[in-house]
Amino acid sequence: MKAHLLLGSLAAAAALAACGPSGPATPVVAPTEVAALQTPPPDYPVELACSGVGGQSVLKVVVGPEGAPTDVALQASSGNSQLDDAAIQRVREWKFKAATRNGQAVATTIQVPVSFRPPTPKPDECFAIEERMRRGG
Repeated sequence: MKAHLLLGSLAAAAALAACGPSGPATPVVAPTEVAALQTPPPDYPVELACSGVGGQSVLKVVVGPEGAPTDVALQASSGNSQLDDAAIQRVREWKFKAATRNGQAVATTIQVPVSFRPPTPKPDECFAIEERMRRGG
């Protein structure tokens, strides 16, 4: 009986030894996602704001390991090329905290909606623009 227990114990020890080194396990570092740090809104072309033109541009943005956009492309148009261009131009300047995998910063592709809503009430500039238009120029 003692021999049987001894053989069982030896078999269990051999099986555990085959699993790998018995030293401390390498800690697993949880991944993190991209986080926005500095995302100022784009310049809203005043003529469009005064005319009530708005919309939403959706951009495909690759955020590099340094946290800066490395590629910005229009995925869905607002319906107005000036608004789309303003969104792309501003998002290229944004700053992010890069995503990580295994503790290392990695490039990640995200989708960024940029909305343009005409202001109410209209900015004072609108009245001057409207007056110029009435006078023909």
